[in-house]
Amino acid sequence: MAAAPAASRALSALLSLALLGALAGAGRASPISSGAVTSALNARLKNLTDAFAPQVRRELGYCIQDTDSEWNTTFNFSSDPTFLVDCMKEGDLPQRVCTAAELKFYFESILDTSGKKNYVKPNKNCNLTSWIDGCEPGWGCTADTGQEVDLQDAVSFPSRTLDCRGCCPGFFCPHGLTCMIPCPLGAYCPQSTLNKTTGVCDPYNYQPPPGKTNHTCGGADRWSDVMSTDDVFCPAGYYCPSTITKLDCSSGYYCRKGSTSQTKCLSKGSCKPNSATQDITIFGAMLVGALSLVLLIIYNFSDQLLTNREKRQAKSREAAVRHARETVQARERWKSAKDVAKKHAGSLQNSLSRTFSRKKTLRTHESSKGGGGGLHPTEPDADPSKESGGKKNNTDTMHSLEENHGKDEGFNVEAGEKKKTKGRHAHTQSQIFKYAYGQIEKEKALELELEQQPNSNLTFSGVISMATDEDIRTRPRIEIAFKDLTLTLKGSKKKLLRSVTGKLMPGRVAAVMGPSGAGKTTFLSAIAGKATGCATSGMILINNRVEPIRAYKKIIGFVPQDDIVHGNLTVQENLWFNARCRLSAEMSQAEKVLVVERVIDALGLQPVRDSLVGTVEQRGISGGQRKRVNVGLEMVMEPSVLILDEPTSGLDSASSLLLLRALRREALEGVNISMVVHQPSYTLYNMFDDLILLAKGGMTVYHGPVKKVEEYFQGLGIVVPDRVNPPDYYIDILEGIVKPNTNAAVNIKDLPLRWMLHNGYEVPRDMLQSASDSGSSFREGSGHHTPEAEPRKSIVGELWGNLRDILGQKKDEYDYNKSSEDLSNRKTPGILRQYKYYLGRCGKQRLREARIQGVDFLILGLAGICLGTLAKVSDETFGALGYTYTVIAVSLLCMIGALRSFSLEKIHYWRERASGMSSLAYFLSKDTIDHFNTIVKPIVYLSMFYFFNNPRSSIWENYVVLVAVVYCVTGIGYTFAIFFQPGSAQLWSALLPVVLTLVSSEQKGTVFANLCYTKWALEAFVIANAQRYSGVWLITRCGSLVKTGYDIDHKILCIVVLVANGIVFRCIAFFCMVIFQKH
Repeated sequence: MAAAPAASRALSALLSLALLGALAGAGRASPISSGAVTSALNARLKNLTDAFAPQVRRELGYCIQDTDSEWNTTFNFSSDPTFLVDCMKEGDLPQRVCTAAELKFYFESILDTSGKKNYVKPNKNCNLTSWIDGCEPGWGCTADTGQEVDLQDAVSFPSRTLDCRGCCPGFFCPHGLTCMIPCPLGAYCPQSTLNKTTGVCDPYNYQPPPGKTNHTCGGADRWSDVMSTDDVFCPAGYYCPSTITKLDCSSGYYCRKGSTSQTKCLSKGSCKPNSATQDITIFGAMLVGALSLVLLIIYNFSDQLLTNREKRQAKSREAAVRHARETVQARERWKSAKDVAKKHAGSLQNSLSRTFSRKKTLRTHESSKGGGGGLHPTEPDADPSKESGGKKNNTDTMHSLEENHGKDEGFNVEAGEKKKTKGRHAHTQSQIFKYAYGQIEKEKALELELEQQPNSNLTFSGVISMATDEDIRTRPRIEIAFKDLTLTLKGSKKKLLRSVTGKLMPGRVAAVMGPSGAGKTTFLSAIAGKATGCATSGMILINNRVEPIRAYKKIIGFVPQDDIVHGNLTVQENLWFNARCRLSAEMSQAEKVLVVERVIDALGLQPVRDSLVGTVEQRGISGGQRKRVNVGLEMVMEPSVLILDEPTSGLDSASSLLLLRALRREALEGVNISMVVHQPSYTLYNMFDDLILLAKGGMTVYHGPVKKVEEYFQGLGIVVPDRVNPPDYYIDILEGIVKPNTNAAVNIKDLPLRWMLHNGYEVPRDMLQSASDSGSSFREGSGHHTPEAEPRKSIVGELWGNLRDILGQKKDEYDYNKSSEDLSNRKTPGILRQYKYYLGRCGKQRLREARIQGVDFLILGLAGICLGTLAKVSDETFGALGYTYTVIAVSLLCMIGALRSFSLEKIHYWRERASGMSSLAYFLSKDTIDHFNTIVKPIVYLSMFYFFNNPRSSIWENYVVLVAVVYCVTGIGYTFAIFFQPGSAQLWSALLPVVLTLVSSEQKGTVFANLCYTKWALEAFVIANAQRYSGVWLITRCGSLVKTGYDIDHKILCIVVLVANGIVFRCIAFFCMVIFQKH
């Protein structure tokens, strides 16, 4: 109650110094003319209100925003001063009204007792020794004769003991004071009447003093907050234009408690006579129906839009394929016709040659015979010349046809001349598809021709160059050499790879094999620069230079073992997105489409290109097709190095063969390909160029051409039995399942040493301990040894080692992803363009999740109905209870909904980020799409809650606050989704709103409470509602805001704090997304 003295002083200033001063001016006006009273009242009130406004704002600023506005709604009696005129007719009004000191004394007593007592403390006029009739409730007295009353005196009480009688209507006389105070607007203060049955003065709850027959019922006895007494409040269902008039609320209107006028209902039929509120539930239902219809139309239209777009693209592709095939067929027919014409031209040439020879011989003979005096025909001589000229032109045309065969500029069969097309500069969809499929068909035709030529060594790039008649982009060739490559966990010092030496060549396909635990995936991760949490020793050379492999990550494709593909996108959408984000920004759209179409055609994905990949809940393409899409995501970015982790696992032999053929086609372009393979078939095994065979412990057993592996092992005495697949046999030997079929004493553990000695590599000293004392080359079974036992670590040491491994891994992951050095010479699209691409992808995903969104909206609507029905607005607390439930419910539901934005796509983000895509573009696109929910979800909730709860604040004010709340909790949901596992994130999302609401309610005014977003959300709701309570509600409003610690001027501040919380938590979420990765 520390604020009670300040509140009492401010209320006394507002009432006595402004209001009662005006009454003094009114008292000096003519008691007959109400117009004079009104004018004097207004002038006096305005002057005094302006004079004491700073004091009111200083001491009651937490509940009064504008003193002029509050005066107009509370004490502006100019519209109907009848009660003032009537009271002035009964006597000297200024001698009976309370001074500033008496008002201050009254409000201090009310606030000190929280309105629980209906009388004030003993004072000068009413005490134990002096208790006159004017001290009774509803009665007052006139100041003593000759005593001048200064209404602005805030220090001393005047003596009031004369002419005691009941209060004038429109005034109230407190119990224990002998003066009158005017009732505020919205109050109903008539003269009371004695209820003979109960002995109470109606409509007030006080009794006349017993034994005093002349003491009748007076006027109103007190004005306090509504929780203490609502006797003077205009009852619900009625409105009181003045403090002495009460009128019934008409049909089609409603009147809340304390109303000075009736409010028109939205529908006349929704308000019967004397309605306290309007029944607007039907409007909420109509709004929900309209919103549902709009959302249904949007979702259906969007889905139909996507479907129609896919159909148009499919038609364009089919037309382009038809056109390309017809062009190829026409070219083949033209080629056949050209061959026939060429053959015919050859025979014609021979015939003409014979004819000319015969004629020449004849002319020579006649000339020699006749001495030149024979006949000299002119026409026959001219005709052969013409024929010869025609023959020459025809032959040149044939040579031109041969020289221009297979070039990008095809023949126009109808016109007989070349048609110049600039396909790569095409803009329309049909032109782009025609260009892409035309090139693909030409490449196929040329490949077929080259296959028929046994001595042709032309690469696939050469085929493309011949088909386009232009120099194509050549991918940078990357050779990776490694020497004594060793990987050791930083904390536990466990070695994952050990002294691995070799080279991965561009244009070759290498298979990495070995038993489980041999470090195959670790080896490829080390080659790709993704081995995190390990200390790396040895040397890795890139094109014979010491350079970090991570500087080439834009042209390195890494296919993980798991099929990390977006299930709610089609096959083409997955590939097309990767191509747009990871191919060079300088490439035209037509060229990018051509790259994607080549990959789709090479992987055999044409039949399912427009099918959704599928998720756990929704069935999509088959597992083998999904695996090929997983590989295609890296192929579409035209990598120079392609690393695959078990790409054939789970595939049948036909699918594996198709995949490997596509990879060999990539190798023809100079791509350095290496992959982990388990149990390949013999046909598949022979398609590899190199084999890397690892033993347990990450040591090399063989690294070289596939064609020489059997020869090497035969030299060790290990011969593959008949009808046994060589890689299976070698792996079984390394696993210890099969013993080598040999007479030589070869220990399996010595195979890595045998390989190192075979190639002259330096052997680590600890590995040499397995050799004999003479240092022989492991003859006669000297490989049997007992390795030196490592000292056992304590539990604390093991935990510390594991912790160091985790921290080292996080640091390496961060260093890899933040690496700014780029040696790939590929400029990919910037953040803004990637943001555009991400935005389109995320929008499609949201449209395909319409059912989930619909369920979210349905749950929100049901929550609004339940809370709006159960937690009706309480005038005493301004609806704080309902708004508390609202903050908890909306926070919980929206936070859980926000988890889906990031929880389910962590591994997708990690893969895209490792390939060089922008994390900021990814995050902003997700947040931008979620703004739709930030806007729509408050509408869905309020359409039910507001119309069932019917608070006094407007729906717009509630909507603005709720949008800020949803924006804030969405940011918190992002943080939980990124930092925690899905189960823990849901638990935190359910608990946090409840806990923060309890803390902010119980720890009011503390720093911790101010850090809780629920405090600011609830304050914004309550303030928006409290502003609608004025006039007779002034004491109730100020008392409630003092109790809760809210400030009526903090409405904008609350919105700003909520939005700031949302921004801060989004920054935290982005930081966690970039820094932390949970596997």
